[in-house]
Amino acid sequence: MKKILIANRGEIACRVMRAAKKMGIATVAVYSDADRHSLHTRTADEAVHIGPPPSAESYLVMEKIIDACKKTGADAIHPGYGFLSENPAFRRLLETKGITFIGPSAEAIEAMGDKISSKKLAIKAGVRTIPGHMGVIQDPDEAVKISREIGYPVMIKASAGGGGKGMRIAHNDEEAATGWKSASSEGKSFFGDDRVFIEKFIEQPRHIEIQVLADTHGNAFWLNERECSIQRRNQKVVEEAPSPFLDPETRKAMGEQAVALAKAVGYASAGTVEFVVGKDRDFYFLEMNTRLQVEHPITEMITGVDLAEWMIRVARGEKIPWKQEDVALNGWAVESRVYAENPYRNFLPSIGRLVRFQPPKEGKSVRVDTGVFEGGEVSMFYDPMIAKLVTWGRDREEAMERMGEALDSFLISGCGHNIDFLNAVVRHPRFRSGNITTNFIAEEFPDGFSGAPLTEEDRHLFAAAAVCIERAELSLFQEQPDIQNLVATVAGTVPIVMRVSRQPGILLLEAEDGVSLEIAETYHPGEQLATFNIAGKDHHFQINRLDEGYELAKGGVRRRVLVRSPRVHALGELLPEKEPPDLSKFLISQMPGLVLSVDVKPGDAVVAGDALLVLEAMKMENIMQAEQDGVVKSVSIAKGDTVEANAVLMEFE
Repeated sequence: MKKILIANRGEIACRVMRAAKKMGIATVAVYSDADRHSLHTRTADEAVHIGPPPSAESYLVMEKIIDACKKTGADAIHPGYGFLSENPAFRRLLETKGITFIGPSAEAIEAMGDKISSKKLAIKAGVRTIPGHMGVIQDPDEAVKISREIGYPVMIKASAGGGGKGMRIAHNDEEAATGWKSASSEGKSFFGDDRVFIEKFIEQPRHIEIQVLADTHGNAFWLNERECSIQRRNQKVVEEAPSPFLDPETRKAMGEQAVALAKAVGYASAGTVEFVVGKDRDFYFLEMNTRLQVEHPITEMITGVDLAEWMIRVARGEKIPWKQEDVALNGWAVESRVYAENPYRNFLPSIGRLVRFQPPKEGKSVRVDTGVFEGGEVSMFYDPMIAKLVTWGRDREEAMERMGEALDSFLISGCGHNIDFLNAVVRHPRFRSGNITTNFIAEEFPDGFSGAPLTEEDRHLFAAAAVCIERAELSLFQEQPDIQNLVATVAGTVPIVMRVSRQPGILLLEAEDGVSLEIAETYHPGEQLATFNIAGKDHHFQINRLDEGYELAKGGVRRRVLVRSPRVHALGELLPEKEPPDLSKFLISQMPGLVLSVDVKPGDAVVAGDALLVLEAMKMENIMQAEQDGVVKSVSIAKGDTVEANAVLMEFE
């Protein structure tokens, strides 16, 4: 194996390239028009253009991938995850061309890729499974009938689904019928397979998966577990290894069943067996992912095993040299998925140029896997992931503390991102306690995300940082007095009146409410990320300069802070608030995307909740609904149109 083509893009392509280069193997990238200047294209030794941006015309076209191998002389392909990674036809086609597939056999992919057949195989292998109906369900009426027989709530799944797509929870007949339609539609759209099955939904569930690694010499091992319960719309957000819930006995039982399943299908590569675990630690098989998982870095951090490297070694026939008892469980690791989305606007996808991209410094305890760079663009055509941020600690508390610090130090501007949300999750008291389920986000953020709660301590820290920034910014124009009175107002809170005294390199802030803080003057004008030593402790703030004041972010809290003299503050209190424009008669696109369908026409009467259109953005279908009763006056778009964010789609009378 002298040259590997990575049939993927983004961070996973870059990740595989790092492993290959460490082994002295040359790499080839493939890229669409949208990825011509991407990081994975720049990182590879060679790069081959394979078509236009839509993946169906580029990354999913087998013949184009094979042609790229022929052009470059690549003798092996690593598929990454997604795209062709779990396509048995692609695996078989490579065999006929004499190209090594870095992954399991076509038979293993086929057996585990179908949720119905994989469950039957799991039962045969002695693996515990969830009660459900394993036959293909033909229509909504049958879905309702079977759901009643199983007992609500049920999970409706597209047989070939994955990554949160083609999955719906139903609590009643109406949800079962609509869930079947949605799961079937998404299954056909994303995986070319509209078959649907139904199983019992486990309440208070945890999503815990076992990493397995097997070779072609009959050896198979489990490499501990990953807790993946923090999910939004069935999409993982924060993962950790090991799980804070499992005891050694349950871990061992799950690991042994995962290996039994791998051996039953003749598995040889890295793979993941996913389980749902109930509150009593009873566990049930969900599915097996016959590829490298997005969250594989946390397993690497606690075991020291390079999974990407061992996939390559297994593919070229090497034998895994260790025994099960040699697998380490060293410390704790956590991964946060940094996405291009706006959590303050219901997590709508965000695209644009990365004006600033400054991840935290990597080291033994911090790892950043990414496929972007400062100045690059986040495209609407692919997954919205910007980076995977991983931290390690000797125990869970240390790993989480490091994650919070790393998130505070992760600077992104130019497009929306979910760092505030991730920060709020990893600092949440319930998350820190380990009392989590897959319902965590729905239960703790039922009305969406508006930022982490501002504590009284935060209020004073934000005010102190803003005062330090304001003085440094104004000092560019005139020298600031050593003693002055200022009013700092953190949005949504009572203003803080304070006396500011300057000593060499230090500001002493004495507030009227009795709080005194000492802050080091280390801020340099123009910084977007700064560390302030306040009362002897370092605090990382992200800074956005506004027309007046600053928007500061730290620990999942984002607030506007005004710093004024007492006179200006008093005058500001007299100014009227500007009224926002009335947009109630318009349907505005909250995101860029492709119009899949338009369900109404001018003159149609609609009621609140009616579907108006379906917009696809970053591989997800988004149904836009009427917010109130009304009559459609005009429709500005049609099926197949591409729309920008904030575009007017419809007007109502």
